[in-house]
Amino acid sequence: MKAPQDPPHSVSQPEKVKKVAELPDGELACRLRCGELLLDLAPFVARLRSELPRLAFELARLYKDFEVLPPDTFADFHIEVRREAGLRRWFRPQARFFYDDKPSFQALPVHHALPMVEWGLNWCVASHAHQYLVVHAAVLAQGDHALLMPAPPGAGKSTLCAALMLSGWRLLSDELGLLDMKTRQIWGMARPLNLKNQSIDIIRQFAPSAEFSDPVPDTTKGLVALLKPGSDSVARRQQPAQVRWVVLPRYQPQAAPRLSRMDRAEAVMVMAEQSFNYHIHGEQGFDALVHLCRISECFKFEYSQLDEGVKAINAMAAAS
Repeated sequence: MKAPQDPPHSVSQPEKVKKVAELPDGELACRLRCGELLLDLAPFVARLRSELPRLAFELARLYKDFEVLPPDTFADFHIEVRREAGLRRWFRPQARFFYDDKPSFQALPVHHALPMVEWGLNWCVASHAHQYLVVHAAVLAQGDHALLMPAPPGAGKSTLCAALMLSGWRLLSDELGLLDMKTRQIWGMARPLNLKNQSIDIIRQFAPSAEFSDPVPDTTKGLVALLKPGSDSVARRQQPAQVRWVVLPRYQPQAAPRLSRMDRAEAVMVMAEQSFNYHIHGEQGFDALVHLCRISECFKFEYSQLDEGVKAINAMAAAS
């Protein structure tokens, strides 16, 4: 009589990487609740946790083209948006942003959860990703050539960035330019674009088919809505680009679009002022910015009408 055979050992197959849009109904919310939602935000991976169902809905809408990675993947950032305990869980409910299980900012109304995630991710990168020189700038590309638009808040860079993306430019970022100081190339994450106040309606009129999150009122920045990035930009987010143009934009009411050459030394100073970690990199950061501005065309740009502004930037790129 034959001895019973041991059953063959089952070999676990690696989990197939799926896009957010390919997850079955309810799975994204389940992963989010369990802290197993890992988004590929190349060059980073973020692990997200939250019990808030509305946040799951908005992430599914805005990040539909991004890949969801297996739960055992290494994550650069572990973040959570958690309801406050006690009275604030029920009366005028609030939530708080956590990084590595530590509260990082003051509690905000629970309906601010989506901008809290976006601003919190920006903070994570700016505060911890010191392998890059992190510049507060919008970054787009045509082919392998990048347009870098450093600017302080209120200059109109995110509005212009959104219009350029919707006109065929590849989005890298509307907030953070990640300059690799060894390769001299610039990266972005192609995450949703953060638009505020009048900019929301301006972009809705410019591109009626653009996909937005529900507007969030009464934030520290006013009315905020997130614009879904283009599918092609997301698909190519692992492709860095070489900066070809540095443009300092400025919205000026009633102004005709005007590009004027900017001295390269001034461009270096603007970039240094708009860098989150320039003080950490010292001489290496200075050399990287000098090199970047030396190989780029540097301009100041005033505009008021968005369609005219897009035409002027396109003409600048074509002339190069």
